[in-house]
Amino acid sequence: MGGSKNKSPAQKEKSQDSKKSDSKKSKKGDKSEGGSVKAEIRVTLTEQQAAKALKSSKVITVQELARQTGVKISAANAFLIEAAKKGTVKKVGGYSGHHIYQPVSA
Repeated sequence: MGGSKNKSPAQKEKSQDSKKSDSKKSKKGDKSEGGSVKAEIRVTLTEQQAAKALKSSKVITVQELARQTGVKISAANAFLIEAAKKGTVKKVGGYSGHHIYQPVSA
């Protein structure tokens, strides 16, 4: 039902000028700010990192362990599965891959 309205030559110039000034501002901003800061995500999880996260909580999920230790969810999941096999944590709930684990007290 109708297309976009054709802009007048003055409107076209204004939109081109604003695009040019925006691109100039963004280039200057990138240099002065030093770029965006991204979180560094690790792929490995050590026993000490996991023990610290497990000790501070009553129950833990894969997503929570990954967030606290700064590793990928797949690495946290693999660690929790291995820990469950070893007996350091036990599965207390959850379903369909979203399991809840609890540290086993000695």
